[in-house]
Amino acid sequence: MNALDYASFFENITNNTSINEYEKVLDAEAKFKDPFHEVVGIEKIYDIFQDMYKKLDNPKFKIKEVIEKGNIAYIRWDFEFKFKNTTKQESFEGISRIEFNKIKVISHIDYWDTAENLYEKIPILSSFIKFIKRKIKN
Repeated sequence: MNALDYASFFENITNNTSINEYEKVLDAEAKFKDPFHEVVGIEKIYDIFQDMYKKLDNPKFKIKEVIEKGNIAYIRWDFEFKFKNTTKQESFEGISRIEFNKIKVISHIDYWDTAENLYEKIPILSSFIKFIKRKIKN
């Protein structure tokens, strides 16, 4: 397993990707962390992605850059999606730090700005967050 193989898997997963496909690239005790989750194990990681497909329409990762050194890789991506019952396409950029053993991924940590990239896109929260940002800048 190398970073390009994993990036391809990450870019091509869908709601129809079986847990068996995750097992091919993730160690049984792989760790996953993002701004909302921190779990260990393939089943829990699989559940997070399946939940994403239930909550969003057409979520998709587009890989922009892959940097690998030794057993560590950084993958820069755009995440594209629509909120349920909307037509507006949304997107934001993030970075994943991936750690490999010799065979599979043992750690996947996502870094992205939840306020700017998600909360500001939700109508009720958007005004409040923009107000706070203006106050901090002044």
